Amino acid sequence: MFTGIVEELGRIRHLRTGSQEARMEIIARRVLEDAAIGDSIAVNGVCLTVTALGMDSFTVDLSAETLRRTNLGELHPGSHINLERSLSFGGKVGGHFVQGHVDGVGRVAEVKPEGGGKLVRFRAPAEVMRYIVSKGYVGVDGMSLTVVEPDTTSFAVAFIPHTLAHTSAQFYRPGVHVNLEADVLGKYVEKFVTGRSAGYRGVTQDLLKEAGFI
Repeated sequence: MFTGIVEELGRIRHLRTGSQEARMEIIARRVLEDAAIGDSIAVNGVCLTVTALGMDSFTVDLSAETLRRTNLGELHPGSHINLERSLSFGGKVGGHFVQGHVDGVGRVAEVKPEGGGKLVRFRAPAEVMRYIVSKGYVGVDGMSLTVVEPDTTSFAVAFIPHTLAHTSAQFYRPGVHVNLEADVLGKYVEKFVTGRSAGYRGVTQDLLKEAGFI
């Protein structure tokens, strides 16, 4: 479990890709402070297991399923990636609960400057959009972000200068693919409501308020 608060921006040193798997070595600093083999680290929002440690790097293995369902297979040596260690008991939850299980891959549709920040619109697949509500949470490449201006096929996020400076969001351009994880709260609400109401038509902001979740 993670919080969606990126700890540092890592960089891929080596990426060895096979027919159905890959191995990635990532240069990092902060996430290595207490890292051990077997630990979980979110890499662009994907929960991965540390399989080897170096003086300034760690290595993860990527399964065929991970390559199919995320943007990690599109990266290359030199690519920057968002990193976060798993949540520890007693730690701060600055964002929202993020599982590190990608629901779908989206695409940057538009990037508009807004003051010192940027408003970025993402196209998202239906399996993600069904859980997107205005002012709700969404995980984008492992970042806990607040949804604004959603429509039927996309949503926008307002990035402040600090987030742009410390995450891979600074590199977003139209066409870039991103890992998306819907808020797990919406999934539980959907499960709860569908079991109680035959007339259920999806998770909405009004539904969340009626159920006492917001």
